[in-house]
Amino acid sequence: MSQSKENWIKIDLHIHTLDDPKDVLDYSAHQLLERAKQLGFGVLAITLHDAVFDRAEVFSDAAAMGMLLIPAAEVRLQGADIILLNVNAGEVTALKTFDDVRQLRARRGSSIFTFAPHPFFKLGGSIGERLLEEIDCFDAIELCHFHKGLFDLNRRAVKVAAKFGKPLIATSDAHQLHAFGRHYTSIPRPSELTSESVFAALRNGARRVVSPSASIVDLVSMIYFFFLIHPVRVRLQRSRGSALESQSKRDRR
Repeated sequence: MSQSKENWIKIDLHIHTLDDPKDVLDYSAHQLLERAKQLGFGVLAITLHDAVFDRAEVFSDAAAMGMLLIPAAEVRLQGADIILLNVNAGEVTALKTFDDVRQLRARRGSSIFTFAPHPFFKLGGSIGERLLEEIDCFDAIELCHFHKGLFDLNRRAVKVAAKFGKPLIATSDAHQLHAFGRHYTSIPRPSELTSESVFAALRNGARRVVSPSASIVDLVSMIYFFFLIHPVRVRLQRSRGSALESQSKRDRR
C-alpha cells in the first residue's frame, strides 16, 4: 500500500543565502524559511561556500516552524565541489583533499551525508569525470536544476549513479529566492525527524525527485542573474572591501 502524499516531506539540501561569504545574494535565511514554510518543506540545508551556516537563532526559528535545518557547506576541494551535511566549522576547515573527506567519513559514519553537486556541468567547480575516481567520497549524486530538452547534462549523472548504486537527489541550488521550491526530493516522513533519519531514508529508502525542465523565463532569469547582476554585485562588494581596507590602513598611520 503506497503512502499518502501527506506522509511525505519535501527536502532541499543545496541552497544559498546572503550569508554566503563568496556570493552576493539578496535574500536572508529567514526569508528562505518563510518561503519554505509556505511551500510545505520539512528539511533544508543552507550550503554556504566553504563555510558552515551556524546562526543558532535561524536553527531555532526553523524548528519552531516545524522544519529541520541541517548544518552544511559546499566545499571546493582540489578544484571540485562537494556538499557535506551535518558537519561543523572545524571539520570543514580541516578539509583540504578528498582523502580528508574519506577520513572524516570513516570517523563520522552514517551521521554525515555527502553528495556531488551539478557534477557534469562545465562552469564552477563541477567534479566531472573525476567523480568516478572519488565516488567512495559520496553518498549521493545531485540532479542539477539547470536542464531543458536536449540540454541536459544530468544524463551522465544518472548513468554514474546507476553504475555505482548511488541515489539521485534533486535540489534547487537556489541563488534567487524565486528559484527555490520547484526542484526538490521527497521522502516518507520518518517517525522522528533528525539528520540521521533523513540520511537513512536517502541512502536506502523510497524517495521521489522533482526537477522540471527549465522554462524560457527560468533560463532568461538565470542568465541575467549569473552573467550580469551577480558579477556586478561581486565587483561592487570587492570595491567596497578594498576601500574599507585602505581607510583602515590610513586610520592606523
